[in-house]
Amino acid sequence: MKPLIVVNVKTYQTGTGPRLLKLIKKLEEVKAETGSKIILSVPATDIYRASSETNLPIYAQHTDLATYGPNTGAILPESVRLAGAKGTILNHAEKKIDLKILKKTVAAARLNKLKVIVCADTLDEVRLLARLRPDYLAIEPPELIGGNHSVTKARPKIITETVKIVKKIDPMIKVLVGAGIKTAYDIKKSMELGADGILIASGITGAKDPKKVLIDMIS
Repeated sequence: MKPLIVVNVKTYQTGTGPRLLKLIKKLEEVKAETGSKIILSVPATDIYRASSETNLPIYAQHTDLATYGPNTGAILPESVRLAGAKGTILNHAEKKIDLKILKKTVAAARLNKLKVIVCADTLDEVRLLARLRPDYLAIEPPELIGGNHSVTKARPKIITETVKIVKKIDPMIKVLVGAGIKTAYDIKKSMELGADGILIASGITGAKDPKKVLIDMIS
């Protein structure tokens, strides 16, 4: 089974504006050459631009619990859907959401036909968030995000336990692994431990040749 690759460009300069379009072309080439499913998560300001340029599924990096009305600055699930997004990341370690609000935010995303990737920091959070029945649940120990030590080497047990917890609650939820993911070993180990794919950011946005890096990781 090919791993699912979710690329989150965050707000890195290499993942916005004209540079984002170059990255999209590279990701399209990777998909064509490897057959892997690739999801691209971009800033709200780039959703329309990205979705207009590619058939890759574009996800928002966050949506708010808000709808049409006097909500200045809010990122509406309705708006990202109209801009072309197919889904959204929620509760990333860099954009945490209170559990009560998160429950309603997941529901609002579903109401707007958006797929949902929910991120969890700990196994306790995995247990809580899996019950929200997201489409994907990503385990990302925050201390390893953006670093040089991957979760597959530093904390492989948390991956195994996450898979066990999630699949017991709902076998349909796909498990993603994030935090320090940069090598072929990281993907291979994640899959061996039962995950369905990875959530990667700086490993791609910081690469001189993101296409080569990703192909090397997948192969």
